[in-house]
Amino acid sequence: MSSQAAILDAPPAAVQRQLSQLADGLDATVPAKHLDRNLLIGTWNIRALGGLTERWETTKDDSPKRNLADARAIAQVLSRFDVVAVQEVRGDLKALRHVLKALGPQWGFILTDVTQGDAGNNERLAFVFDLRRVKPSGLACELTVPDEWLGRIGQGALREQFARTPYAVSFQSGSQTFILVTLHVVYGEAPQDRLGELAAIAEWLRDWARRSEDFNHNLIALQGLRRRAPDRLRALS
Repeated sequence: MSSQAAILDAPPAAVQRQLSQLADGLDATVPAKHLDRNLLIGTWNIRALGGLTERWETTKDDSPKRNLADARAIAQVLSRFDVVAVQEVRGDLKALRHVLKALGPQWGFILTDVTQGDAGNNERLAFVFDLRRVKPSGLACELTVPDEWLGRIGQGALREQFARTPYAVSFQSGSQTFILVTLHVVYGEAPQDRLGELAAIAEWLRDWARRSEDFNHNLIALQGLRRRAPDRLRALS
C-alpha cells in the first residue's frame, strides 16, 4: 500500500464495497431529495472531527485513526441531506476539508472559531450545506445569555455562559427562510447536569422566536451532546 493517497482517488475494492453497502442502507432509510417538495435537515455529532491519515486503511500505529475511507463515508451520509449541523469539529480542519472535497464544489460550509480552554475542548460548530438546494441568507451569530439570567432559571439553573455557545445561521430554500441553531451542551455525569444549559437555551430561543414572528422565520434547534471526556476525545484527533 502506498504511504499516501488522495480523497478523490478510486478506493480499494474492499473500501468500495463498504461504501456501496452504506449507500444501500442510506437509500433505505433517508428520503430522496425532491426539488420544491422537501428539505432535509440533519444534525450530527461527529466525534473529534479533526486530523486525518491520508491512507485508505490505518494501522494500530497510525495517529489519527480516521482515514480516507472514513472521510468518504462521512461525505456519503452528509450528501443525503440539504444542510447538516455538525458538532465536534476540532481546531484541525484536515478531516473536514477532505470531506468537503469528497462532497464536491456544490457544497459549502460555515463554522465558528474554536473555543479556548478546557470547557471548549478546542471545538467548533459547523453547518455543511448543498448549494444547489439552500444558501445562506445573511444571519450568522453566536448565542449568549444576559448576565441577569444567570442563576435565575430554576432547578439546574445556568450559572455561567455556555461552554460552547450555540451557533445560529439563516438559510433560504426557494422562497422560504429559516434559522438553524446548533447546540452542543455539556453532557455531564447525570441528566441534571445538562438542565442548566438546556433551560437557558430554551428560554433564549423562545424569546427570539417571539421577536422573529414579524419576519415569519422558521426557527429550528439542532442538538449535539458533549461528554466531559476531553482527554479521551483528544486521543482520536
